[in-house]
Amino acid sequence: MSMPTQGSGLDSGYHPDAGAPHTASEVKGSSLGDLMRQVTTDLSTLMRQEVELAKAEIRQEGKKAGKAAGLFGGAGFGGYMVALFVSIAIWQFLDNVMDSGLAALIVAVIWAAVAAVLYSKAKKNAQHVRGLQQTNDSVQRIPDALKPHPEGVTR
Repeated sequence: MSMPTQGSGLDSGYHPDAGAPHTASEVKGSSLGDLMRQVTTDLSTLMRQEVELAKAEIRQEGKKAGKAAGLFGGAGFGGYMVALFVSIAIWQFLDNVMDSGLAALIVAVIWAAVAAVLYSKAKKNAQHVRGLQQTNDSVQRIPDALKPHPEGVTR
């Protein structure tokens, strides 16, 4: 899979049609409309590259997450079956020394404690999900001139 690459874009005078940075004489000889068209084209290219980077990163992370989820699902089902039969065995063992209802309640309380511990660990692990780091880093490099600054706008 190929990842979109980011040139230095607006900083270096890159122009997709020319293939090389513009010289001072080329810029002086251009009309304001041509310069705005070039800036708009460069911004459009930059935004398309950012979207493609985000898509590629989401696909890559999604494949890893999907595989892990499938494996966790299989392990969870196997664990469920073990827990079910161990619970029935404990219930039957306790039923020999006490009332059946009390034995079932004891097994249920044990499972409530296990569920609480697992929930607490899951909550801690969910806080470490990393998100789209490459896309976030790339977007942070967009020059401040392109970001809106409404407080500095005067008419």
